[in-house]
Parts: sequence; structure tokens; C-alpha cells
Amino acid sequence: MKTADQIRQQLAAGQFDLSRHAFIRAVERNISDEEIRVAGGQARTIESYPEDKYSPSILMLGFAAVGRPLHIQVSLMDSELARIITLYEPDSGEWTKFEIRR
Repeated sequence: MKTADQIRQQLAAGQFDLSRHAFIRAVERNISDEEIRVAGGQARTIESYPEDKYSPSILMLGFAAVGRPLHIQVSLMDSELARIITLYEPDSGEWTKFEIRR
């Protein structure tokens, strides 16, 4: 399984692919590949999902260059590319400091 450090490196290098769900969300929310690279390259893990539906995953918080917070859920399975399951801008009504669920 991948570590958070390996995932950060892959995201920063643009070595990621989006699940169908993540692709749709990125388009709907106007999240660019560049924002994913910047936010993902310095993201930190805020939740872990060892029993996730298809594979263990983590939820990471990072900030794009313009300061936009992004949550990026990524599979921990070993693969050539980091597999992004979903991504979104966290709602401040649901998260404290974008990292703790209310």
C-alpha cells in the first residue's frame, strides 16, 4: 500500500487519474489539474478509511495556489498513478478549519 508521502509526490507530479465520480465532480466544481497538483503536493491526511468500499483510502486537505481548500480522497492501493476517488471544496458549515467534521 502507498504512503501519504508517495501520494503527495504523485499528485504534485501530475501522476494521478480521476475516477469517473471524481472527474464529474472536478468538472462541476471547476477544479483544475493544476489545483490538484498544487493542493495535493502539500496535502495532509485528515481522515483514514481502512475499510473503504473498494480499497483503503485517505482524505487529504491541501490548498491550491489561490488559497482554495481542497479535500482529495485517494486510494492507498499500489498503482502507477494515484487514484483520486473524489475531490471537493469543503463546506465551512460541515468542517472546522476544513479538517475536523462538525
